[in-house]
Amino acid sequence: MIQYITRRVLSSLPVLLGVLFVTFTLARLLPGDPCRAVLGERATDQVCDAFIKRNGLDRPIPVQFGIYLKDVLSGDLGTSLRQGRPATVILAERLPVTIELAFFAMCFATLAGVPLGIISAYRHNSPTDVGTMIFANMGVSTPVFVLGLLLAYTFAVLFKDTPLWLPPSGRLSSGIELPHLAVAWGLENLSGTPAALLEFLSRFYIFTALVTAKWDALADAAKHMILPALAVGTIPLAIVARMTRSSLLDVLSLDYIRTAHAKGLERRTVVLKHGLRNALLPVVTIIGLSLGGLLSGAVLTETVFNLPGVGRTLFESITARDYTVVQAFTLVIAVFYLTVNLVVDVLYAFLDPRIRLS
Repeated sequence: MIQYITRRVLSSLPVLLGVLFVTFTLARLLPGDPCRAVLGERATDQVCDAFIKRNGLDRPIPVQFGIYLKDVLSGDLGTSLRQGRPATVILAERLPVTIELAFFAMCFATLAGVPLGIISAYRHNSPTDVGTMIFANMGVSTPVFVLGLLLAYTFAVLFKDTPLWLPPSGRLSSGIELPHLAVAWGLENLSGTPAALLEFLSRFYIFTALVTAKWDALADAAKHMILPALAVGTIPLAIVARMTRSSLLDVLSLDYIRTAHAKGLERRTVVLKHGLRNALLPVVTIIGLSLGGLLSGAVLTETVFNLPGVGRTLFESITARDYTVVQAFTLVIAVFYLTVNLVVDVLYAFLDPRIRLS
C-alpha cells in the first residue's frame, strides 16, 4: 500500500507544476492593465511604470515564473497587488469558510444520496424509485442561486416566528462572541508558525466553538451553515444518488449476485453485503470530484449567503487582475484536488485490492 501511495504522490507532482505554469501564464495574458485595475483609471503612465517594475511584471513570463516557483518552494506565495497583504494571510482568512461549507455540504450529499440510491435500486421500477429519481433530476436541474434564495426566503422569512427559522446570511449572529483559540488556551505569547496556525484554526467557527465549549456559539454557527450547505450540497446529493442507483443495478445483474440469490440468501443481505461494496467504486469517484469542486469555492452560494470564502475572493481577484492572489488560491485548490484524488485512489485500493497491483 505504501508503494502504491508513493507512486500516486509522485505522479501528481508534474500535474501540480503544469497547473501552476498554465495559471501563471494565463493570468498574465488576460486583457486589461493590472496597474489601473488596482490603482484606478486615473493612475498616470509614470505611476503605472513604477508599479509594473516594482512588482516584476516587466520581465519575461518564463523569468517571472522561475522567480515565483522559487518563492513558492520557500513558502512565500507573494503579496497581493490590490491589498498589499501577504497572500497567505488572505488564504488563512478565506479558506476556513469554504472548507466548512464544503465539508458539511458533502456530508449532507453523501449521507442522503447513498441511501437514496440504495433504496431506489432495491425498489427498482417502483413508485419509490421513480420518486427518488424525479427528486434527483430536480436537484441537478435547479440552479444554486435559485435554490439558495428559495431556502433563505422559506426559512428566514416564512418561518420567521417558528422554531424552524434559520439565519439567511453570515456566520454568527450579532452579540454571539467566539474567543480566539490563543486567548482561550492562554497562548497569547506565541509567534511565528504556531501563532499563524492558531489564527487559521480560530476561523473555523464550528470547530473553535466546539473545542472551547462555547455551546451557544456552536449552535449559532451550525444554524448559519445549514442553509448554505443544503443549497450547495443538493446537486452533489442528486448526482451521488443517481450514480449509486446506476452502479448498484449494474452490480446486481452480475453472475455472483445471482449465485448468492440461488443459495437462498435474503435480498437485503445480497444487496448490502455482496453488491454494495463493488458498487461504491464509481460513487467514491463522484464524491471525490464533487468535494474537490466544492473546495474550489461556490461563488454563487457564498454571494447569496454573504460568506467570505474562496469563490468570492477568487472572482474579485481575477476581476482586479490581482495575479498573486489568483495564483495562491489556484495553488491551494490544485493541492486540494490532488489530495482528494489521492484519498479516492487509496479508498479504491481498500475497496478492491486488485487495484494495488495495477
